[in-house]
Amino acid sequence: MYELNLPTFNIRLGGTREKPEIFDFLRGRFVKLTPEEWVRQHFVHWLVEHKGYPKGLLGNEIELQIGEKKLRCDSILYDQQAHPRMIIEYKAPTVALSQKVFSQISAYNLLLHVDYLIVSNGLQHYCCHMNYAQNSYDFLQEIPDYQTI
Repeated sequence: MYELNLPTFNIRLGGTREKPEIFDFLRGRFVKLTPEEWVRQHFVHWLVEHKGYPKGLLGNEIELQIGEKKLRCDSILYDQQAHPRMIIEYKAPTVALSQKVFSQISAYNLLLHVDYLIVSNGLQHYCCHMNYAQNSYDFLQEIPDYQTI
């Protein structure tokens, strides 16, 4: 797999050579190992192990529904009352973080109305803080620690 701009962790691989899998510690099961999943697993481990995010408040592959259309958020951070606070969108390391990616996560936020949006391809990470009172957002210099959000 790809070397990322994220710390390594105790990676548990499974499956076969033809169908490799990686253990998702949030879902508690092995999932198909894709380049995007490689980024997701590194990122959520970094949030929990290095940024202090509670494992129990994070969820992977969260389904949303708009009418008949179903969408799937890569990861969501919830608060203690189970309200979404942050949406995280992952791309493979070979995918540029373009306006299309930001439009995708913004569409999810129309439903969830969270405080923070993050996009990462494992090499670059962008985080913005939403300011709904002023109908604006600010890009942050770094991903905040859990205690500061």
